[in-house]
Amino acid sequence: VLADYALVDQYGKLSIMGIWRHLMVGQFPGVHPRAHLVVHLRGRRTEVGTHQVTVRLVDPNGDSLLEQSGMMEVNEPPAGVTDLDAPLVLVFDLPLSVPGEYAFVVLLDSAEAARVVFMATAPQGQPGGTVH
Repeated sequence: VLADYALVDQYGKLSIMGIWRHLMVGQFPGVHPRAHLVVHLRGRRTEVGTHQVTVRLVDPNGDSLLEQSGMMEVNEPPAGVTDLDAPLVLVFDLPLSVPGEYAFVVLLDSAEAARVVFMATAPQGQPGGTVH
């Protein structure tokens, strides 16, 4: 999900405030500051180890506007636990080139694991505004 704010506390508890799927942008191109992308990855004991995570923002034309990659270490869970949970919170200033549908594509070990879609529009009567 996309949110105004999110965090994972010292005990692993995930808190999310202000979930959204639509942005109203004053003008295009523009930037939406401090968007929090929250990804909750789930796995099995067999997936313990190091994994590459890549997050890419794709605009309505299919162009990649930003990309970040990193490594994630999944540790052995306590005895008896079979499912692994790994919440990720990433913070971005979103570059918005044109109105339309954008997507965050999350790749885990080079395979698409999630796609978070949102719309960006301008108010009626503004440059780049939508017509209904």
